[in-house]
Amino acid sequence: MPEALLSPQLLRRLEQFELLAMRRARSSLKGERRSRARGLSVEFADHRNYVAGDDLRYLDWNLFGRLDRLFLKLYEEERELPVRVFLDASESMTFGEPRKFDFAIRVAAAVGYVALCGFDRVAVSVFPERPEELPVRAALRSVRGRQTALGFFNNLSRLTAGGPADLNAALRRGALEARQAGMAVVLSDFLDPAGYEAGLRALLGRGFQVTAIHILAPEELAPTNFGDLRLVDAETGGMQEVTFGRYRLAAYQQTVRNYCQRLREFCTVRGINYFLASSGTSIEELLLRQLREAEVWG
Repeated sequence: MPEALLSPQLLRRLEQFELLAMRRARSSLKGERRSRARGLSVEFADHRNYVAGDDLRYLDWNLFGRLDRLFLKLYEEERELPVRVFLDASESMTFGEPRKFDFAIRVAAAVGYVALCGFDRVAVSVFPERPEELPVRAALRSVRGRQTALGFFNNLSRLTAGGPADLNAALRRGALEARQAGMAVVLSDFLDPAGYEAGLRALLGRGFQVTAIHILAPEELAPTNFGDLRLVDAETGGMQEVTFGRYRLAAYQQTVRNYCQRLREFCTVRGINYFLASSGTSIEELLLRQLREAEVWG
């Protein structure tokens, strides 16, 4: 893991962004994001009839002059947007050069930093469980305020990956644990034999605005090894010997494309933002171009 997850130059660029929530924030905690709640801020919302005991400072005297009736001005209250990052730390994420997990950590840091600069609350859900990392993971479950960014980065950099994970169970658990829905960002290779459908549906059913970032290694997208190979499943330990020639290479690449396309279609028809990212590509390409063009932030 590099000493700095994100360069100072990239951090300065990210400071100019804010997460773009299609649904207004419904958190009960005050922040800097418009909500459906009525309160006292600078954003005018509506009028209602004056009731004895209301604060006279908020009477609309212009309307009184026209209608000879008392109306109270209402304003939209500003609330924070809960942002939950689901980070796949299973054994399969340790594959590749650069490792998929290292790339995912950097994306999590970027998403969290944009949220913290916007005074939104960030929660990182890491799976599978690792008892030895419990204090670090607990510190990542509720972070708010730009001043916490350094500690947030340090805790992310201390995470490790390993063991099998149940993607669907992790997403369902996160959906149930969340006090309020907001924005959910799933960082995973989505290579779970049980699939991903049930977990993503659980987030949508809870009311989350979901972004799925599908991270694969360059070797998975375009392998270069040929001949007689012994393949070992990183999480189950299952082993299979294959003869991998150029014909099989073409078939494998088509299988990968089909899998990515099915995941993309599943997300698209349900309003989930989907991005396919190679761990070997520039992170600036994903953060500064793709996410911005898709209006995840701007």
